[in-house]
Amino acid sequence: MVNQGYKCRTLSYWSGVIYSYCDIGRFKLKDLYSIDINEELLDEEIELSGWVQVKREHGGIIFIDLRDRSGIVQLVFDQNESMDLFNLANELKSEYVIKVKGKVRKRENPNPNIPTGYYEVLVLSLEVLNEAKPLPIQVIKQTEDSEEIRLKYRYIDLRRERMKENIVARHKVTSEIRKFFNDRGFYDIETPFLTKSTPEGARDFLVPSRLNQGRFYALPQSPQIFKQLLMISGFEKYYQIVRCFRDEDLRADRQPEFTQLDVEMSFIDEEDIFSNIDEMFKSILGSVYGKDLSTPLPRMKYDEAMSRYGTDRPDLRFGLALNDVSDFIKKMKVKSFLIDGINQGRKFYTLVSPLSDKITRKFLDSYASESKKRGCDIFTWAKINGVNKSISGPFSKLFENTDDILGIVGALSQIDYEKEENYILFGCYGEERKVQELLGDLRSSLGDLLGLINNEDLNFCWVTDFPLFEWSDEEGKIVSVHHPFTSPKSNIEEVEIELRSDNIYKLKSRSYDLVLNGIELGGGSIRIHKPKVQRKVFSILGLSHEEIDQKFGFLIRALEYGAPPHGGIAFGLDRIVMMLQGESSIREVIPFPKTASGLCPLTGAPDFISARQLGELGLKLK
Repeated sequence: MVNQGYKCRTLSYWSGVIYSYCDIGRFKLKDLYSIDINEELLDEEIELSGWVQVKREHGGIIFIDLRDRSGIVQLVFDQNESMDLFNLANELKSEYVIKVKGKVRKRENPNPNIPTGYYEVLVLSLEVLNEAKPLPIQVIKQTEDSEEIRLKYRYIDLRRERMKENIVARHKVTSEIRKFFNDRGFYDIETPFLTKSTPEGARDFLVPSRLNQGRFYALPQSPQIFKQLLMISGFEKYYQIVRCFRDEDLRADRQPEFTQLDVEMSFIDEEDIFSNIDEMFKSILGSVYGKDLSTPLPRMKYDEAMSRYGTDRPDLRFGLALNDVSDFIKKMKVKSFLIDGINQGRKFYTLVSPLSDKITRKFLDSYASESKKRGCDIFTWAKINGVNKSISGPFSKLFENTDDILGIVGALSQIDYEKEENYILFGCYGEERKVQELLGDLRSSLGDLLGLINNEDLNFCWVTDFPLFEWSDEEGKIVSVHHPFTSPKSNIEEVEIELRSDNIYKLKSRSYDLVLNGIELGGGSIRIHKPKVQRKVFSILGLSHEEIDQKFGFLIRALEYGAPPHGGIAFGLDRIVMMLQGESSIREVIPFPKTASGLCPLTGAPDFISARQLGELGLKLK
């Protein structure tokens, strides 16, 4: 309640609620939770409600830990005070819902491990609001329950401390995001859920129209087009925390419906995006987690990320960088087919790691097999003895002089042989992208296997300058690396020249991803704001003039009516909270998620519908 000049005189406690008396009468100031019990409430009579967490009896006294959303407080039932209350308390069982009135007093045996551990409530009255059957999963003694059981009884699972902390952290992160953007003049604007199906990457979830039978809405994979239209409308600074939907194969950090932070701005460039998002995460970490974040966040171009880490999502918590040794090899005495291949564009990369008993022959053979599956020409390795500088393993068979191998390793990997430590050298040869990705996966495995990762670290990194296009073997055509609305990095004249050439894969985009500990938190780009360039990009992606008008005609028309330069970014809110909470799956930070197969054990969704409903929609199942 806003104080509008009324004079408030005193505070008093009554029926479990703190009240303030003002000239206009008494109004509710705040609810009283367990966490609110402190020195000021000693000898006061209060009212609390919650769940029975633990019951203990000691010599004519029953102690009950009462749990509410803020924590627990100890209740005391003394048979010397009231035998009736004592007997009633004796009937209470785990997870019964109760309401008590009682007097706050100090505990004889404090528990400093909980916020209310110095106080307790001597119960004067007890009301059982509801009983509870024996629980299918435990709240306090958390067993290793299957995910399906946890999700079927999610309302019980959410009572667990870890889950409660995750959901509360999600609320705090969301609140801080809203505050951050509101304070900087952004408008929070909603966009439609029922929209048009457009080819943006994943499959759409479709919704049949009853009023327009034979036609379908699509649930949005992202508000991408709508936020661009808002920029054309002149709102200039927009954000939204919005539900998005993608009908795709699921994994630990994917859900068919998820929450996205969407941001868009006009008259800006990449630096405006970077600076705003850097400060947003600094604010989140400071306000919610009490951690400092040094800004500006590090940046790395896509080509460097792939070359050094074998992925566009580099985990910078540990070393083990990849090295392109192709130019070195051309100057050495090696198998002739290597030099011939390198001269024709193939690459040879190496990775050096400390040697460990954990790197078993089974581990090595698994990557040799994986390299063949991925189409790499050679995957090899060699163990290097740091004492006598000897080399053993199949890697040396490619070289006439093993000193050349030691030279490459020492120069590129900055190994100090004077430490007389043992190392293992990995090598991979073939098409550059395939080689990079294989060694990138190997690097990640070694980071976990050798304990090189400090899970307390938070290593952010911007990855920039992605390719505009790439070839998709799955779709058999050219696709956008981000999405088809991403602006080319070249100016319009250069774009026209490069798009006409065969070498369009070298064309860079004004796109960027923010990565945390090897996980992509979100990505965005500066958008195409000129209709001529947008049509050209659509045509490169294989859309005919008619398809462009049919699928994206409304966007092209909008761009023709004075579209400003604009850009933005989108983050998976679930993924942000997952990472900051130290969880490995976004299902741990979503109140009611689906399983990996897209099912909801709690409600039984998706479910069959009646023939009558199908008929109303003009549909028939095959």
